[in-house]
Amino acid sequence: MRALLIANSNEQDAGFVGQRFADHDFSFTHYAREYPNEWRSIDGIDLVVHLGSAWSVYWPDVARNVEAEADLMREAHRRGIPIYGVCFGAQMLAHALGGSAEKARKAEIGWHEVITSEANKRLAGKWMQWHYDTFTPPAGAEVLGLSDAGPQALRIGRSFATQFHPEANEAIVSGWMSGEGAVELVKAGISPSDLMDETRREVERSGPAAAQIVDWFLSEVASTPMPKSR
Repeated sequence: MRALLIANSNEQDAGFVGQRFADHDFSFTHYAREYPNEWRSIDGIDLVVHLGSAWSVYWPDVARNVEAEADLMREAHRRGIPIYGVCFGAQMLAHALGGSAEKARKAEIGWHEVITSEANKRLAGKWMQWHYDTFTPPAGAEVLGLSDAGPQALRIGRSFATQFHPEANEAIVSGWMSGEGAVELVKAGISPSDLMDETRREVERSGPAAAQIVDWFLSEVASTPMPKSR
């Protein structure tokens, strides 16, 4: 099956999530957010995955890129092509379908608790977070999880996204901690060694849990019947 992975050109590792989709026989083509003019038609695509980004949806200097991605999301959603978004991908999904993305009241960096109902407990627990923004869900969306910083998961039709990072493995977190990420950790008062120690512990649970989310997404969300055309 054919899938698109939309991400910034330097962050195309879908980690635990990408591996689980591969286990389900999805083969990915990468589209770089920076170069939407190089994207092709989504004809024949069975899945679209939107990863996180250092960008904010509302930044003026990336407005053209954001709208190109929003247009692709809207077209995929209209066609019933399943969408799986992460962090910036969740904010983009909200923005594209009539909600909004905005600066959060508080940032979340590190492993933070996500609260859900019993029905959505597969999303509950501590998940890797690294974001300064949040989203307001569009009309018709179901919010499936929350934290002190805002909504953490949404579902609408065959589209689903999380504010947290189920894909995050040790290599991904280590990469985020370098460069500008190291500066962000200093500003947040977070010890890099402590964060990596916690990451090594938490991925023992989050890796299998991420696989369970992908399995649920494919069986319960991606297969949701499409409304009949009038």
